Amino acid sequence: MGVQHISNRSGRQSGKWSRRGILAALGAVPAGAALAGCSSSAEASAAPADKGATASAKSATRKATITVTPASGTAKAGFTSPVEVMVTDGTLASVTVTGNDGSTLAGTFDTARTKWTSARNPYSGTKYTVTAKARGAAEETVATFTTKSPGETFVGYFTPEAGSTSGVGMPVSINFTHAVADRAAVQKAITVTAEPEVEIVGHWFSDTRLDFRPETYWASGTKITLSLRLKDVEGTAGVYGVQSKDVTFHIGREQISTVDLATKRMVVKRDGATHATYPVSGGDAQHTTWSGIMVISERFKQTRMESSTVGLGDEYDIPDVPHAQRLTTSGTFVHGNYWASTAVFGHENTSHGCVGLHDAKGAGDSSVDGYTFYESSMLGDVVIVRNSGEKTVDPSNGLNGWNLSWADWKAGSAV
Repeated sequence: MGVQHISNRSGRQSGKWSRRGILAALGAVPAGAALAGCSSSAEASAAPADKGATASAKSATRKATITVTPASGTAKAGFTSPVEVMVTDGTLASVTVTGNDGSTLAGTFDTARTKWTSARNPYSGTKYTVTAKARGAAEETVATFTTKSPGETFVGYFTPEAGSTSGVGMPVSINFTHAVADRAAVQKAITVTAEPEVEIVGHWFSDTRLDFRPETYWASGTKITLSLRLKDVEGTAGVYGVQSKDVTFHIGREQISTVDLATKRMVVKRDGATHATYPVSGGDAQHTTWSGIMVISERFKQTRMESSTVGLGDEYDIPDVPHAQRLTTSGTFVHGNYWASTAVFGHENTSHGCVGLHDAKGAGDSSVDGYTFYESSMLGDVVIVRNSGEKTVDPSNGLNGWNLSWADWKAGSAV
């Protein structure tokens, strides 16, 4: 049994032990120690602690595992939820998410730095590369996924045109190609700002039209920026916007023309001072002209006017009306008139609802009032009609939201 080397008290070793001596020596050992073999009681109690230390060391050496949602390799990932990056057995050192369109997704870590979440959702129809690294790791984890394209989309056509200069009455008007059910979501994705700064509020005229304006006319020289962030905004169930762009336009000089159909005169004021006065003719008793504030929304050097297009049968069809400027969608214009006697202007209201100025056939005579007024005007100029015998024009009939009080205008906002 190899016990011949056990020392005696004197420190000397005896050459041999008898069988009885051996048994006696073993019998003197406590039972618990005997079950443990030749270890002392102190050594026996240390063994479990050693096993625990080994397990802890193994845990400390586990490799951090990073997972990405949407999963790497997904070909038609959703785009209505944020991107998430998570790590187990470690903490995140860095995360970057880049789209093949050049865009990036910013995001934030949780307190423990075991999870990263993008601040916004990924764009549709875009391939993304996610690069993540755990602290202490030698290599980065790279994942890629591609978001699916939306099934049905909408866009917003805006007025005025990008880069244009307009009169002080020009609102920012947006017409959508699909009816909008979630007006708040769409309006939040559109901002209109001005330099100099002024409060600007949106107003929904219908589920396809949203206009923006300040409380009073724009100041001359204002720079306006329209920011569209409609891409992947769900306007109605399953229908998503596609635009993400900024456009700017400017406000020129102030020109406000006031038509008084009792006196049959139009006074044009430029930046507060009288610029010109013209004799005019308005709508007759059977075809009264809308009253109220109207904004020039279209301009034509010559255009055809046909009564059937405005519900008046075959009363007229004039192929070459000169210097026509639209005031309402329903067909009200301020325009030149060459077919009426010059004695009419300033004396009689004889039209079918439009405001007419003396003009010449062919639109080439620069000496006549129709020509002069047209040349002095621009899109967005304000034309106010008074004493026409007709009620105020509907604010949605053209770009004529100025006929709403500021309180009523703001009541039409969805945010």
